[in-house]
Amino acid sequence: MPISFLMIIATIPLTSAGLLPFSAKHVVIINKLVTRATLIVHCKNKGEDKGVISLGPGDSFDFRFRVNLRKTTVYTCSFAWPGNTATFDIFRADRDDNPKSKVGVCSECIWSIYEPAPCRDRRDGGQPNCFQWDGFP
Repeated sequence: MPISFLMIIATIPLTSAGLLPFSAKHVVIINKLVTRATLIVHCKNKGEDKGVISLGPGDSFDFRFRVNLRKTTVYTCSFAWPGNTATFDIFRADRDDNPKSKVGVCSECIWSIYEPAPCRDRRDGGQPNCFQWDGFP
């Protein structure tokens, strides 16, 4: 019994650090458009469609999932606001569940959506990590 308990305790930090497969993730998307426009969000991966969500200024939408065994999980979202549409991979295992990535591992991945860029907030309150839109016609 004590050995099993120790094994569970020992794996908790590894899972949250992105070192084990099937790590639990929580993605939060917050509408921070400076124009205070409504943001239409549609997120999906190969097997799951999160539906179309309308976010007013300051509103948020969230979803949870587990990274797949091969650590290739990707969730892509399309974003629309008056006069603009854009797409962005809101979660990519190679970026968001990889301790060697520039931005590090997130178990709670909080994204603030601004007109010029989607930004992943930092848990320590530091400058967020902002990225270019993947598609911005």
